[in-house]
Amino acid sequence: MNNQITLGFAPTRRNIFSADAAIEFADLTRAKLDAMKVNYVDIKDVNSDGLLYDDAGQEKIAAKFKAAHIDGLFLANENFGTEYECARLAKQFDVPVLLWGPKDEAPAADGSRLRDTQCGLFAIGKVLRRFNVPFTYLVNVDIDDPEFERGVRDFIKVCNVVKTFKNTRILQVGPRPFDFWSTMVNEGELLEKFNISLSPIPLEEIVAEIRRVQADDQPGVAAVMTKYRQLADVAISDHDLAMVAALKVALTNKMTEYGCNAGAIQCWTALQDEIGILPYASESLLQDEGTPVTCETDIHGVISELLVEAATMGDEKAIFADVNCRHPENPNGELLQHLGVFPFSTAKNKPQLPPSHFVFDFPGSVGFQAKDGDYTLCRFDGDHGEYSMLMGNATTCEGPYEQGTYLWLQFANLNRFETKLVYGPYIHHMAAVRADVVPILYEACKYLNVKPDFYDPIEEDVQAYLRGDLDSVARAPRH
Repeated sequence: MNNQITLGFAPTRRNIFSADAAIEFADLTRAKLDAMKVNYVDIKDVNSDGLLYDDAGQEKIAAKFKAAHIDGLFLANENFGTEYECARLAKQFDVPVLLWGPKDEAPAADGSRLRDTQCGLFAIGKVLRRFNVPFTYLVNVDIDDPEFERGVRDFIKVCNVVKTFKNTRILQVGPRPFDFWSTMVNEGELLEKFNISLSPIPLEEIVAEIRRVQADDQPGVAAVMTKYRQLADVAISDHDLAMVAALKVALTNKMTEYGCNAGAIQCWTALQDEIGILPYASESLLQDEGTPVTCETDIHGVISELLVEAATMGDEKAIFADVNCRHPENPNGELLQHLGVFPFSTAKNKPQLPPSHFVFDFPGSVGFQAKDGDYTLCRFDGDHGEYSMLMGNATTCEGPYEQGTYLWLQFANLNRFETKLVYGPYIHHMAAVRADVVPILYEACKYLNVKPDFYDPIEEDVQAYLRGDLDSVARAPRH
């Protein structure tokens, strides 16, 4: 997954206020972005000011940003700003837009003011609305205020979620299992609404690729076998391990062939009849390499994984789990478990490749408990033409040993979470990541045409965080 984000930096001014002050603050903003190592395209070459304020400059800026394929637009209002030029520029890009301006200094002794930045922010916000341009507002703080850096970094994460979502192509290996009606999706809607495309192939094609890989005796298979022995205690035969490795290589090859960044596979039971293994250990290693593959051909599930992982800029790997059963003693505890699709890097203890699992008597599953910590849970889903993203937080807790990959999570109110899944449009498959990225996912929804949804009443806290009311969030934590 490519987590490199490029911003188009467009500082703006209006003629009736001090151009010199606007130029000064634009350069201060540039210096701050440089210190933060933000990857951005500048406009210092478009005119003598290096600022946006007229049509001629706006047209040059638009051409430069289009050539650079920017992932987000940063409108920095360095004085009152030229609101219609900001809107004309933003309208040309289907990317997230960040609006901010540096806090105004005190009026001079004679009562004059240099910039009126805050007043201009109100105007720009209104005109962006007129142009139907969604945007993210970073409150009117000084450049050196910690809120500025936090806001810019959060916006970059939002851009990464949006970029990932809009550039997703999923390798669908086989149709969904007959018994899993809950994982049916509308392929046409995903393409029409979100530009998410599927690359469906029959199981026979992946089996043929496995046979080709084996016949060619590709060195990649031996390398993958070695990798498994380094990562886990392997309790399956060399023959079965070779098949696990061959499936992993075959899936990688097919995702490359079809230009996919993720996959979903019909994991049972026809596959076992063909190759004699479960696919979960193969999926687990693919997850670690940044190309998640989900089970039961859960297309919405792998989209959820991509989004929650993108919200961390790829710093944390996402897990994909069944929501299985309540904790035997903790009234707010819940088991999240699967036969082995958690990435190996999320393991708390040494992973195992056992000879079988109680659900399926085949090799190819993985066993370990996931790392302790605070998790964000996410499920993108929909039906009847409407799509939403369920999100929230939970913290690991102690619980009984389970086969497969698992973790026990404690919720603020398990009944609320459970009821959300039952009423839908969600199902029992969730993506989770060991980080609090709920505000990032929430803000990204405005650019995705997806409704944000919560299983706990935390929306006001999330909004408070996004507008910089950190004290109020501390008094009302989201966990």
